[in-house]
Amino acid sequence: MPAPLPPVIDSHAHLQFEEYAAELDGVLARAQEAGVEAIINVGTDLASSRSAVELAQRFPQLYATVGLHPHEAATLTADVGNALADLARHPKVVAIGETGLDYYYQHAPREAQQAAFRAQLELAQAVDLPVVVHSRDAKEDTLRLLAEATPTRKGVLHCFTGDLETATRAITMGFYISFSGIVTFKNAGPLRDVAKALPLESLLIETDCPFLTPTPYRGKRNEPALVVRVAEQLAELKSSTPTETVRSTIRQNTNTLFRLTLR
Repeated sequence: MPAPLPPVIDSHAHLQFEEYAAELDGVLARAQEAGVEAIINVGTDLASSRSAVELAQRFPQLYATVGLHPHEAATLTADVGNALADLARHPKVVAIGETGLDYYYQHAPREAQQAAFRAQLELAQAVDLPVVVHSRDAKEDTLRLLAEATPTRKGVLHCFTGDLETATRAITMGFYISFSGIVTFKNAGPLRDVAKALPLESLLIETDCPFLTPTPYRGKRNEPALVVRVAEQLAELKSSTPTETVRSTIRQNTNTLFRLTLR
């Protein structure tokens, strides 16, 4: 009988969203059964950040991040900033974000997005936490603001869909690159080429659930148990490296970035 594969970590989920309220215990049980030992539950505004912290207090396998998604950038006030800073000092908060820039939807003006991004990068520096970065159609401004801020703990470009140049520049700055279920999509050949070319020591995996359900589960709601499919896809792309090594290396990357209390 083959030895069990190393456990994995979902580095980006949104379990505080309403979709999971009625069945969170079942979601977590399925994740554990699939070999997911920890889940980073990510805040997108003040309310969801508070909820992420509350869930992290209830469940030992959950950790939290606190921050404002670029869509919520215009809600940043002094009071909101102070509240996020207070939350950021909770022992189970492991990062600031998700923050960043989204020029595709532009639910907030670019100027407001950049101001909120800078403020959260400053907060990350102040509390010595990494940043979880959302970037869509904003490559140059994202990299420029990260370079200007140079947070001590760096962070991760989550749900990466960019090109090899962007990923390489981010890695050179000390950031990790996280792949979601998108890397399994039929039309994601160019993204798989990027993942294949990047060093394993710079990669994380995530679901971004409830969104972006990986193939072959498209059409169903995503959840942390399905992050193993992303791990499988990366193991296929890194075919010269044993699957066990791919999973254990990505697990260690996540543990290192977020300073999780995992053995």
